[in-house]
Amino acid sequence: MAYMRSNRVQAELGETFGVSQSTISRAITAITPLLGSMLRRYVPTADELDDETVYIVDGTLLPCWSWADHPELYSGKHKTTGMNVQVACTLYGQLAWISDPIVGGRHDSYCLKGSGVLRTLDPSNWIGDKGYVGNGMDTPIKKPECRDLLDWEKDFNTQVNKIRYRIERVIANLKSGRILHTDYRRPLATFAETISTVVALHFYALA
Repeated sequence: MAYMRSNRVQAELGETFGVSQSTISRAITAITPLLGSMLRRYVPTADELDDETVYIVDGTLLPCWSWADHPELYSGKHKTTGMNVQVACTLYGQLAWISDPIVGGRHDSYCLKGSGVLRTLDPSNWIGDKGYVGNGMDTPIKKPECRDLLDWEKDFNTQVNKIRYRIERVIANLKSGRILHTDYRRPLATFAETISTVVALHFYALA
């Protein structure tokens, strides 16, 4: 749990608990998937979302080390490597859903489509930023190449952004655990599993 919360170096954890680094490594490797499996029932799935509820969505990058043989992890938007998760909350700022992680080189719109969440839900009930234009959601209006935004378009964008701040708060709360906002150091093959377990712990704490 100390590792999951704070992303502490394994050697330093070993010193704290009076064991070797290799013992800490084996414990993390063994317990992480068990925790994820035990707490999976607390994690909302896409088909559990309410079609009549308005959701606000945004993507966030969970950073990791830059593995030279995995360029697909690099996010041009964030200028670093990691995995992307899509996060949705209600208009009241209540966390509702988090997608499975996808490589950081993918655009938010691609990740949302890949999650399958909009296959059975009405996208007109969703609010997102300009990265989701074209999905049928309420998004800010992009500036046309040929003119400036009209006053009503600017007002509309302002109103959308005033609503969207709630998802930014939700993501900030989610990433209060250092393991989700500092570089992941364990083998890449374990990253998605760790993310899923940390997400499960977060929903369990909310429950």
